[in-house]
Amino acid sequence: MKKAIAALLMALLIAAMVPAGAEEAIQVDPDLPEYEAVEGVSGNLNSMGSDTLNNLMALWSEGFRRVYPNVNIQVEGKGSGTAPVALIAGTAQLGPMSRAMRDSEIDEFEDTYGFPPLEVSVGIDTLAVYVHKDNPTEGLSFEELDAIFSSTRNSGYPEEITTWGQVGLTGPWANRPMRLYGRNSASGTYAYFKDVALFRGDFKDTVNEQPGSASVVQGVTEDINGIGYSGIGYRTSGVKAIALGVEKGDPQFEPTYENVV
Repeated sequence: MKKAIAALLMALLIAAMVPAGAEEAIQVDPDLPEYEAVEGVSGNLNSMGSDTLNNLMALWSEGFRRVYPNVNIQVEGKGSGTAPVALIAGTAQLGPMSRAMRDSEIDEFEDTYGFPPLEVSVGIDTLAVYVHKDNPTEGLSFEELDAIFSSTRNSGYPEEITTWGQVGLTGPWANRPMRLYGRNSASGTYAYFKDVALFRGDFKDTVNEQPGSASVVQGVTEDINGIGYSGIGYRTSGVKAIALGVEKGDPQFEPTYENVV
């Protein structure tokens, strides 16, 4: 295939969360014409980037290969930060990302190829903050999130939060230590949470960094004291996505589709 580089950038929004009912809200234009296959399409097509889009990339690849069986497609998800590197090096033609490309990445791409990368928005995802399904917490403020996950507390929260009692839980939960789960630094999810929830501060060293979004949810599922952030699509029966808010004790944003869009 010709070396046409396309950077697929998925806008990751953090508000509270989620695609419950999203399938009814999103409609495909009924006037779109049916795609007509052409002859002579063959070769290799490589995708490198965010693991958040792995399942969709695999699904799209299967559909593409039903039309063009002579195209070999490889999909690898190691984090959004790997996409620009692979695109610039020419080892991938598709770079799914859960954050926007940085100016420096775009400049390096342009220096290499003489034109900017093509950005195609393919969906809306949103970050959820997860706790164990048996945790009575209903919601947190962004300042509390900052004090839980950040070592810098740029929000101005007066103290570090390390126990569930500090966010209002009582009884047997009051003295339970929080155990933190998050993504690694190559992830766009990591970068976005750092910018928004940590007010561009630094993560604590005690965050258990995971190689994928599913691993974050799995960690919280198995740890009753756990709290972590991940894409809303990874929600399972073992965890619950909590509401978020600007004011302490007033989590205005429930995990609903309306709060995402």
